[in-house]
Amino acid sequence: MITTTAFSGKRYAVLGLARSGMAAVESLLAGGAQVTAWDSREEPRRALEGRVELADPLNIDLTGYAGIVVSPGVPLNTHPIARVAEAAGVPVIGDIELFALARPQLPPHRVVGITGTNGKSTCTALVHHILQSAALPCRMGGNIGLPILGANPLDAGGVYVLELSSYQIDLTHSLHCEVAALLNITPDHLDRYDGFAGYAASKARLFAMQRPDQVAVFGMGDDETRAIAMREAARHEAGCVQSVDGQDLLALQAEWPSLQGPHNLQNAAVAVAIVEALGLTPAQWRPALASFRGLPHRMERVAEANGVLFINDSKATNPASTAPALAAFPPHPSRRVHWILGGLPKGDDLDECAPFFGNVAAAYTIGDAGPLFADLLGPYMPVTRSEMLCEAIQQAMAAAKPGDVVLLSPACASFDQFRDYEARGDTFRQIVQTLLSPEGSTAAIPGCA
Repeated sequence: MITTTAFSGKRYAVLGLARSGMAAVESLLAGGAQVTAWDSREEPRRALEGRVELADPLNIDLTGYAGIVVSPGVPLNTHPIARVAEAAGVPVIGDIELFALARPQLPPHRVVGITGTNGKSTCTALVHHILQSAALPCRMGGNIGLPILGANPLDAGGVYVLELSSYQIDLTHSLHCEVAALLNITPDHLDRYDGFAGYAASKARLFAMQRPDQVAVFGMGDDETRAIAMREAARHEAGCVQSVDGQDLLALQAEWPSLQGPHNLQNAAVAVAIVEALGLTPAQWRPALASFRGLPHRMERVAEANGVLFINDSKATNPASTAPALAAFPPHPSRRVHWILGGLPKGDDLDECAPFFGNVAAAYTIGDAGPLFADLLGPYMPVTRSEMLCEAIQQAMAAAKPGDVVLLSPACASFDQFRDYEARGDTFRQIVQTLLSPEGSTAAIPGCA
């Protein structure tokens, strides 16, 4: 695991004992820290009995603690831990900050930090894939993959590639990335911030932690990202800030089967800028772009049968994330998109998707948002109020013709019908594969009886 003697003799509290919380506890203990840990669930508490003090940080004297490590899911704007920590003069941090504190004792390495409202998982996985293809020691972590503290340190010359959500950045204070990237900023998670400006300011902190001689890469698709790029250009050394739009790569995009659409052109452009800042050449990154297979639930090609392509984009949990998926399939005489959408809505409109309504042959609405979305889309396209995902897939499959695309891109959270977007995407994949099998029975799949 990753740890440091800088933890030795210090006291830390860890609130939340899921994967990253448990990894933080183990790293702190291995570094010689005294740890107080708590989770509302009994099982993880029982697993730590005898090794830590089990107590809720809200109910103990925090005087002298070096930090309170919390899960990124803890809303700092409403949770009482923020007020209690401030009163005690104790910083609230996350596992990424512990990693930053451990860096001086790791073998020589570099860190890439990638953030943005949409596309950061794909971009992070793509950078990791390119580095792996170039035979560089690398590890992917943060908001994707395994907890960064849980694995052994990379050998000298390694690169840690971190996907960083705004929540994780909020809990990080000393992570100076050799290369940091911001893909885009669109309204999201506004229940956690003082409006859109507060959310954008959270993203900007990733660059404020950098030294002026470190590289910052920015997409060019929105005003907020461009504004941060301009501020950082004034602070960074000449040549260390790059803004990219991907137009120089447009002629190559046909070579990348898993990176189609304008949003993936930007993901690829940012990834190329990152790896070139790390010293890679076109001879290294170009074949890696072609061999990249994409991520589950993000424009994932589930199947192709009878000329119909089935795509799982369950990770599109807001309209801004769904819009690029629709844009990836412009109108074509032999191709029509059958769009499955709905779930737990994050707003009351589909405005970001509206420019691409002309790409859609028919929509199939599901979940809590189904009636609202059906009303919004009715003037623009045929709509079927499917309610359940299984029904929507069956209806879209029956209507699709060779050359068409059946696209699950919900523009909604999943929590009305599924545990998370992964469960929703897994169910989509399972239903499609079952319906395409010789038996073709979905009776055993929940919600398909």
